[in-house]
Amino acid sequence: MTNKERYKRTFSTLHASEKRLVTEETAMKRDKRNTFARLAPAFAALVLVAAVSTGAYASDVGHIQRKLQVWIRGDQTEAVLETENGHYSLTYEDEKGQVHETQGGGVAIEADGTERPLTQEELMEHLDAPDVEYREDGSVWIYYHGQSLDITDRFEDDVCYVKLVDPEKTLYVTVKYQNGFAYSPSSYCQPWSFN
Repeated sequence: MTNKERYKRTFSTLHASEKRLVTEETAMKRDKRNTFARLAPAFAALVLVAAVSTGAYASDVGHIQRKLQVWIRGDQTEAVLETENGHYSLTYEDEKGQVHETQGGGVAIEADGTERPLTQEELMEHLDAPDVEYREDGSVWIYYHGQSLDITDRFEDDVCYVKLVDPEKTLYVTVKYQNGFAYSPSSYCQPWSFN
């Protein structure tokens, strides 16, 4: 007997029968189906969570939240601004650690008489405007950017005119005592114009 014949005889016994190969292949297919059957509920739950999250995000379209620096009573303060559909909510923490929230907003009336919600830029202009405060001690203060001015003694006939100069712009503010204020970059407003 030659080496070649011995080699054939030795390795011919190692081959599995065709019946055994078919049985092993069927078992592997069955295992794959069982694995899919076990993973299907987990996959369905994942799809459901993704769909709910997408729906929640879609219902919040137009809502913008961001952190920014704003001037509050003469101090630059970090705040969280949320804007949506012409309205804003500003949340900030004061020097004592107390959280405050201010809200505002509105609509603009176009030349043709239609109303539209204020844009984010218009809301930011409002937040950047001067602020007048009437304190419990009877004093009246005006705040603009880094400026805090006591204007209590400047009123004549319940009207006060204040020129606020900032490196970026100058504002002319007209304050009517306990009845609002108006400002302009070019001139003082007439006190009866904002009754």
